[in-house]
Amino acid sequence: MSYQEFNALQLDALREVGNIGAGNAATALSQLLNRKVDMTVPAVNIVPFSDVFSRIGAEDIAIGVIVRVLGDTPGNILFVFEKEVALNIIESLTGMRDEEFGELGSSVLCEIGNIISGSYMNAIAKFTNLVIMPSVPAMAYDMLGAILSTTFIESGQFDDSVLDIETMFINDDENKKIGGHFYYVPMPGSLEKILNTLGVI
Repeated sequence: MSYQEFNALQLDALREVGNIGAGNAATALSQLLNRKVDMTVPAVNIVPFSDVFSRIGAEDIAIGVIVRVLGDTPGNILFVFEKEVALNIIESLTGMRDEEFGELGSSVLCEIGNIISGSYMNAIAKFTNLVIMPSVPAMAYDMLGAILSTTFIESGQFDDSVLDIETMFINDDENKKIGGHFYYVPMPGSLEKILNTLGVI
């Protein structure tokens, strides 16, 4: 079915699934960094594919950690943060500050992506009784629009309208800002499987 055909009940169900997954992921990130991390209420975004390139900040350079979702509901998970935030996270975990991304920094960010996406997927798998597994994470350092569009295309989403479930992780430390945007971009058919398990298809 077309994403435009989802009704209010189905969108609410997807938002709740995102809420459960993101809640687990925020807890994991908070424990990992040993500081409080809050999250926004997940948004189910259905937008024209052309808008992906014109989103606010699409030309800004960002760091993306991409994890492929395998199993019953394939797709991609993408965790995006600004360069400064990525450097803060690396410093927080290694005690070292470097203005460029070396092998250690890339490894730290991939491991964070692995832990967060694993927490997200485990929560959804438990909630839906579906089999969902993460792949090995990969890191991208590019314009935000390019990272997003590649993630959608790799998920088989390049029709007129594309869908993602987006959450923001935030913390209130002005000196060491840590947080970012978290996207679950399902392949066509994956959301229908989730909705079917919840009885709202």
